[in-house]
Amino acid sequence: MWTLKACHYPSSVSQMPVAEGKSVQQTVELLTRKLELLGAEKQGTFCVDCETYHTAASTMGSQGQAGKLMYVMHNSEYPLSCFALFENGPCLIADANFDVLMVKLKGFFQNAKANKIETRGTRYQYCDFLVKVGTVTMGPSARGISVEVEYGPCVVASDCWNLLLEFLQSFLGNHNPGAPAVFGNRHDGVYGPADTMAQYMELFNKIRKQQQVPVAGIR
Repeated sequence: MWTLKACHYPSSVSQMPVAEGKSVQQTVELLTRKLELLGAEKQGTFCVDCETYHTAASTMGSQGQAGKLMYVMHNSEYPLSCFALFENGPCLIADANFDVLMVKLKGFFQNAKANKIETRGTRYQYCDFLVKVGTVTMGPSARGISVEVEYGPCVVASDCWNLLLEFLQSFLGNHNPGAPAVFGNRHDGVYGPADTMAQYMELFNKIRKQQQVPVAGIR
């Protein structure tokens, strides 16, 4: 069941390195201060979360077979929707009841509860750009910084990367994120919500690896 707004604009999701000699929270404050000096206005808050599921041992057949991962994600921009992204596979978009379904499928997919990760922070509007600067946490610990920038007047990702990059450089300083892989994959296709969620999934996995946090239940 689709419960998304009719149009979703191209977004770049990247990790911002923690400033030298600063904490995660201090770096977030530096970024938001730069945005406010540019003239950006606060537009509420946001949250993106991700829970990791792995295939249950009873479904894996022969010993030594690698388990598959599935990431169940939520985005406050789409409060009635749930996203299920498979490792190196498609993205399923369903309504919020999908979480209940996952409980019923515990014989097939097991929740790696220790690996829940989320980012939350403040939304800023600056002209045609919507910016979300978030603190990425696992449990009580801050693990990194996420920066999402959405460009409103465009729906084709490949047409607006240069504009997004120019704006990102205006407040990220020397940090230049590369073009998201989904931008290259879309070519002239219309950008969708699943493309943003795939970027967050990649960001969360990157931060997990930096912290050397394995997915529970996977060897």
